[in-house]
Amino acid sequence: MRRIDEDIKSGQFKNIYLIFGEEAYLKLQYKNKLVKALVNDGDTMNFSKYEDSGINVAQVIDQAETMPFFADHRVILIENSGFAKKTPEDLGEYLGSIPEATTFIFVEKDVDKRSKLYKAAKAAGREIEINMPDERTLATWVGAKIKEAGKQMKRDAWSEFLMRTHESMDNMDRELEKLITYVGDRNQITLEDVRAICIAQVETKIFDMINAISAKDMPKTMDLYEDMLSAKEPPMRILYMIVRQFRQMKVIKECSNHGENVGTIARKVGSPDFAVKRTMQLAKNFTDRDILDLLEDAADFETQVKTGRLDENLAVEMIIMKYAGH
Repeated sequence: MRRIDEDIKSGQFKNIYLIFGEEAYLKLQYKNKLVKALVNDGDTMNFSKYEDSGINVAQVIDQAETMPFFADHRVILIENSGFAKKTPEDLGEYLGSIPEATTFIFVEKDVDKRSKLYKAAKAAGREIEINMPDERTLATWVGAKIKEAGKQMKRDAWSEFLMRTHESMDNMDRELEKLITYVGDRNQITLEDVRAICIAQVETKIFDMINAISAKDMPKTMDLYEDMLSAKEPPMRILYMIVRQFRQMKVIKECSNHGENVGTIARKVGSPDFAVKRTMQLAKNFTDRDILDLLEDAADFETQVKTGRLDENLAVEMIIMKYAGH
């Protein structure tokens, strides 16, 4: 992201940009910043946009070869094409000889680092991966929005807000707007406000459920499970998410025992640093044997469900009874 900001500031642009990753909100922001810097308002002659599958590559190349009309750049924006996973042969060859006045902007979710598109962007130094920022960055971003609205948020409210909304910055933005509207003339956003307005994601409920299991709180564990069932979450998806959390705990504990820091672990498991910290705390409530036993039981129950020997709802309840019971 810093490289895009530097190019915009200097006015010196590369011929190719590949913006990819999981964080849709930031990808949108940086795509728009690039387009705005390269294309004059209302200039439809020098700007072309393609998206999704079925793009006519020959047409794209023809446009790329056309000199800009009374402008410094011809800009071609291609989104969600899948070209970063499998680049069409003719486009892959062409990316090595893009005209000086043409700039390609590719915006994708997933990449294959062996693809010709990724390699061309990397050669230009503009393969920009955008994933969920760390807690400090998110706190600064949310803090600026709250200040702009003339509000404040207490620390415990922020922690709860982050836990409930961290699925994406888009989600955080929507939930923050709802919160600001909800508090009305009050200038303080409280923990109670967050709990009243912000919808807890399934991941958060799973975390709370595992926390209740670690405390041997059977009633609370069952309440959370029933709550998810009422929200139409399938029992096997709930079991899958429990297993995923325990697998993460296993990896995080192993990495931590080898002296790896939070940032390194976060990159390894593909989670934000604040989620890793939270899982580290949770993992302290389980022994290595506890984690392995639950994973083995879950695998056994899943096999029994798939072979018709066990009801899926009962499979989850058996996990709860065994590990949340005294």
